Amino acid sequence: MARTVTVKMPQMSLKAVRAFMEILEQDHPDARTELVFHNPFELLVSVVLSAQATDKSVNKATAPLFAAASTPYLMAALGEEGIAGYIRTIGLWRAKSRNIALLCQQLIERHNGEVPKSREELEALAGVGRKTANVVLNVAFGEPTMAVDTHIFRLGNRTGLAPGKTVRAVEDALLVRIPKDLLPNAHHCLILHGRYLCKARTPECWRCRAKELCLYKEKNLYPPHK
Repeated sequence: MARTVTVKMPQMSLKAVRAFMEILEQDHPDARTELVFHNPFELLVSVVLSAQATDKSVNKATAPLFAAASTPYLMAALGEEGIAGYIRTIGLWRAKSRNIALLCQQLIERHNGEVPKSREELEALAGVGRKTANVVLNVAFGEPTMAVDTHIFRLGNRTGLAPGKTVRAVEDALLVRIPKDLLPNAHHCLILHGRYLCKARTPECWRCRAKELCLYKEKNLYPPHK
């Protein structure tokens, strides 16, 4: 019988993790979500809509939606079809309009129209999973959570910051390995770094000030010739 060999993924030292995250904070001093919102409810709806969609496309749809309905009561009054009319340009709009209509009813019936501040209550809402709850807890309520999207999952493994085979494994590792004083803004710094510099296909390592700390073996140290 062939023996199963487990390959251990390279992992940054904790000292390197701090240095890496400090550089990212310096590079993104005003790091925050690119979703446009004015209250926790609008943020919650925006994050639900952002699944498999870009922040830009969500903002384009929510501008008129929030102008018409900025509270669960007003949005519930629109109903599923009314909500759908505003978000047809976003992927999975049928399922999302259904979830948001139900979510509004749940907020009204269970929480007096307020967005709850606990993970358990957030994840009990229609269309809200762990990642969405983490974003709301972090952005709206200042909790040191880590919402692992494709960018953060990639960075956790590629750089050696927090290797893991699953999204939850990377999340748990990041929460343990990133120093507590750097956690509040870490989520946004990592997303921006992954979105604009440490890209999936062609990471722009030549622009990265943290590249000496990164354990990625196939660094692109020189910009492509034009």
